[in-house]
Amino acid sequence: MLDYELEEDKLGMQAIPGSVTLQKDSQNLIGISIGGGAPLCPCLYIVQVFDNTPAAKEGTLESGDEIVGVGGKSVKGKTKVEVARQIQAVKGEVTINYNKLKADPKQGKTLDIVLKKIKHKFVENMSSSTADALGLSRAILCNDGLVKKLQDLERTAGMYHGLAEHTKKMMRACYELSQTHKEFGDVFCDVGMREQVAGANEAFLAFGEAQRNMEKYGIRYLKTIKPMLSDLNTYLNKAVPDTKLTIKKYLDAKFEYLSFCLKVKEMDDEEYSYAALQEPLYRVETGNYEYRLVLRCRQEARAKFAKLRADVLEKIELLDQKHVQDIVFQLQRLVSAMAKYHNDCHAIMKETDVFPIEVDLSQTTFNYSKRDDFTDPDEDEEEGEEEDVGSGGDE
Repeated sequence: MLDYELEEDKLGMQAIPGSVTLQKDSQNLIGISIGGGAPLCPCLYIVQVFDNTPAAKEGTLESGDEIVGVGGKSVKGKTKVEVARQIQAVKGEVTINYNKLKADPKQGKTLDIVLKKIKHKFVENMSSSTADALGLSRAILCNDGLVKKLQDLERTAGMYHGLAEHTKKMMRACYELSQTHKEFGDVFCDVGMREQVAGANEAFLAFGEAQRNMEKYGIRYLKTIKPMLSDLNTYLNKAVPDTKLTIKKYLDAKFEYLSFCLKVKEMDDEEYSYAALQEPLYRVETGNYEYRLVLRCRQEARAKFAKLRADVLEKIELLDQKHVQDIVFQLQRLVSAMAKYHNDCHAIMKETDVFPIEVDLSQTTFNYSKRDDFTDPDEDEEEGEEEDVGSGGDE
């Protein structure tokens, strides 16, 4: 420790005084960890505010804030252990006097943090063996259950895409078939209206009308399953991309949080190394504001990461529920509509079993030529040649 006191280097940040009174929990704790203090650092500051504790629920104290007093008594020149004991000595409610660190989080997002984020993104896509071979640790990343959930989501989306494509092809084929039924029915109804034989007339008309009804059944079937295609497209084109975008934001927040965690660890290691060598470290002896800024950035990055993770888990859970419930409903709609279509077509064709039809060709309105259209012209020429040859022989 130097025998003179350096002026605090606040790096352009402000420290605004204030106080907060906290009700301790059942274990006589307020939920903060303290750093800095004598003999190396002139400031005592909050390193972390733990979740679900009196300090976290009250929300005033944040990482990087300086503690200047406990119950109105100054803590300047004390060690962090002495201040912790001073807080523990107060039962029930304790008043913390602080200097609020007013810092711009963008100031903490240095090039070093950006490079660390890139490193984490590379490590995330590596196998454990590859990461170990390169000397990179991915232990903090490989336990993320959302990666598996994302893979499951991709497989589900692939199944929905295949089902949607199959439904499109089936609808197209069904529409073409229904148009064929319509044209077939129009032809038979036209034939029936022109036919003079009573039995044939009725039979052709009945068969033609049955074909037209089958066209109507096909259109009704298409209208039934069309909403199914709309629902599948909504899932594929809106729900899944929206969830993927949220996961992308979550991963970016996770990498940023991990980068600040790594930065804090590096600064801690640097501080321990200088302390072991009993060498002064400028940032520590001038209030450690750079470190406190990183602590604040880590806290905000963790809060953002936790919120996005909760959002992702909620969206994936909703998609899972929709998938389980919706896929059954959609398949039931498809199968039941198809069964009704085929049953209706079978029933109407069974009722219209009017064949064979006896038609008196002598009374038909169709005009047939006297010439047999199925006679081979070559055969006629051969017959003519034989007659010519026979005539010549007689002469």
